[in-house]
Amino acid sequence: MQHAGRTPEPLGRLRDAVATVVVGKREVVDLLLVALLCRGHVLLEDVPGVGKTLLARSLATAMGCGFRRVQFTPDVLPSDVTGSSVFDQRTADFDFRPGPVFTPVLLADEINRATPRTQSALLEAMEERQVTVDGRTLPLPEPFLVMATQNPVELEGTFPLPEAQLDRFLVRVAPGYPSVEEEDEMLQRFGREDPASRLSAVTSPAEIVSLQTARGEIVVGDAVRAYLLDVVRATRADDRLALGASPRGALALHRAVQARALLDGRAFALPDDVKQLVQPVLAHRLLLAAPARLRGEGPERVLGDLLERVPVPVEHEVTG
Repeated sequence: MQHAGRTPEPLGRLRDAVATVVVGKREVVDLLLVALLCRGHVLLEDVPGVGKTLLARSLATAMGCGFRRVQFTPDVLPSDVTGSSVFDQRTADFDFRPGPVFTPVLLADEINRATPRTQSALLEAMEERQVTVDGRTLPLPEPFLVMATQNPVELEGTFPLPEAQLDRFLVRVAPGYPSVEEEDEMLQRFGREDPASRLSAVTSPAEIVSLQTARGEIVVGDAVRAYLLDVVRATRADDRLALGASPRGALALHRAVQARALLDGRAFALPDDVKQLVQPVLAHRLLLAAPARLRGEGPERVLGDLLERVPVPVEHEVTG
């Protein structure tokens, strides 16, 4: 089916601006934009040195938004993230000092090195989009995007996120190593100077919020919605999975499909949107059964098999 339209201008500008710094990674950037449009958050899971911090900082700069980075270690406290009240001797009162979470774009580096208590504080802020300290509830800025990183190789001294907390991330993304051509271009681009230093804002927070509202207007027709639900429910019936996708996962996939359509300049979603987003939206929400783990299978393989089995709507069912 060929129904591609024109990408909304602010999103096109964001793509182009990030591409002046980050070599390749078009699909990764699109997934970050999907999460942004859905008011969701991103889990970047890959080895060190593949550009996760550069990607986050470049996107924040192009958005015209503030950016903060927190390097998580076991001694980081919840108040180090959310902020705390400090007694001011001049006023004889407590003054709230906002933590780094009060920023439009937050990079939570190596989130699995923080203790469960600190992880929970951040994840609560992500879910509620507000922070409560000493009985005061303070809203977080809009837009608000958290990109958390994990190193899947070095696991000593870490506190893996439980399934209920992984479910709070809209997408999980693995940037991966660049191709030979991309790595060669990266060496040439960064050999002379840092292109990130020349990057400037190409959109504004107000435009981003407007696009988030527009995402909710994208039509997901009956046939596409039924297909999406068939895929989600199939994860709950597969013997290889001890835990299938939750209703929160179904809602996340529905929103992501709308965002994917908006990125392509369409007013309606297609089955291809579902196919493209099933892996990044659902894989981290699934729990393999013990026999499947012993066989070395992964959630991605299970989802791939399910996509081959679940019937796809034909074009006339999608377009009416």
